[in-house]
Amino acid sequence: MSLARFAPPRKAAEAERRQHILEAAERAFVRHGFHATTMQHVAEEIGMSAGNLYRYFPSKEAIVEGLCARDQEERAQAFADLMADSRNIPGAIFAGLRQHVFGKPPEKARMIVEIWAEAGRNPRVAELTRAIDADVLAGLERLMDAAKAAGAASPALDSRFGARFFFTFVAGLFKRIAIETDFDPEAEMAMAVGVLEALFAGALQPDQAASKEV
Repeated sequence: MSLARFAPPRKAAEAERRQHILEAAERAFVRHGFHATTMQHVAEEIGMSAGNLYRYFPSKEAIVEGLCARDQEERAQAFADLMADSRNIPGAIFAGLRQHVFGKPPEKARMIVEIWAEAGRNPRVAELTRAIDADVLAGLERLMDAAKAAGAASPALDSRFGARFFFTFVAGLFKRIAIETDFDPEAEMAMAVGVLEALFAGALQPDQAASKEV
């Protein structure tokens, strides 16, 4: 439940305006590309002056930080929902993949990939994306542990390995959705389910010998 509903009217209005700015920024990022988008583009997208925009967000990095904070709240709720029925975690993950990955419009996937690329140029964006990555990996590892404890995944599943594999797998899917014009969500979903079923069954394991060599 959002705290905005309990805030004083002025603070609630400002929180709502910030939310509208973040939504406009996402549209501007999709329209112009993340790196090329300026604060003026965001101001035009929401229909306010650049000076007024700077009252809420002093820079594009601050907008990214706001997007990250919003997404962290949504992600925390999503993980909580998944943990609520630990015996159905694999099925819930498959449903989440269909909705949030394979259902992602190519332009939104391109925006995500562009932000990753920006992290290679901008230390602040890199810091933000690393924090998100760490949060996602920790949440996935907790899900794997909960699935094992509930008997929904094999005891042989290495939770840390499973979380990192799943994270890398989904990142690759976003890149493919972003650039492949002939990407087939249904065919790729079938492949994803097969691979993840093998993971939960404990059939995918890290190569211990290789890991010792690294």
